[in-house]
Amino acid sequence: MDPGRLQVPIDIGAGPAVVLLHGYAMRPQTYAATAELLARGCRVVVPDLFAVRTPWRYERMVELLGATLDDMGIQRASMIGHSFGGGIQLGYAAAHPERVEELVFSDTLAVSAEWGLADEAVRHPFRLLRLATTQAASAFALQWLSHPRQLVQAAWWGFTSQRDGDMDAIARLAIPAHVLWANRDSILPRGDGRRFAERLRATFTVAWSEDGRRVDHDWMFQDPKLFVEHLRHLDLHCFTV
Repeated sequence: MDPGRLQVPIDIGAGPAVVLLHGYAMRPQTYAATAELLARGCRVVVPDLFAVRTPWRYERMVELLGATLDDMGIQRASMIGHSFGGGIQLGYAAAHPERVEELVFSDTLAVSAEWGLADEAVRHPFRLLRLATTQAASAFALQWLSHPRQLVQAAWWGFTSQRDGDMDAIARLAIPAHVLWANRDSILPRGDGRRFAERLRATFTVAWSEDGRRVDHDWMFQDPKLFVEHLRHLDLHCFTV
């Protein structure tokens, strides 16, 4: 593995580039079904945000993401960040606005530092499995077994990070942004998502299913069809070229 690049287990499709950034302790493969739906009209890449040999540092991850996209010939992309991945997306867009077509944040790190969740991730990571779906629990366990140090360091960043400057930069630069939130997110409060959207001057959409079933935090990969359907309602660049 090139220490100056991220691993990219998923790179499928052709057309406008879409970069999907996964959630905390998740794996790119967890989002394979979502990527396959998007790849019907786009090139979809999903890098691994934790499979690095060096210590995990936020600034380094933003740098590695840019270098990885350079190496792949991707100069400009739409970006979709889920949960923790939205925090990385936010920093990358603030640092490299010229490389961002549009931003979609799904149930992501928002205006709150989510102190309790981050503290739990650092001190008692496997207790978080009680909140997880089966699919998420499997990815969570594999990542913790493979990259425990990096996950603790990433959780500490989530525990201590201040994202106000990046949010203000996105709003000031008028980067097109959208915030999607599950109607019954059991991990992150909907109110945080709404305030986050207001700070970004972004649209805010609460996700509902037609049959009225609960839509929870992991809907981005638990219900790929519903997620992509909500994306299509946003008239994203990757769907309209």
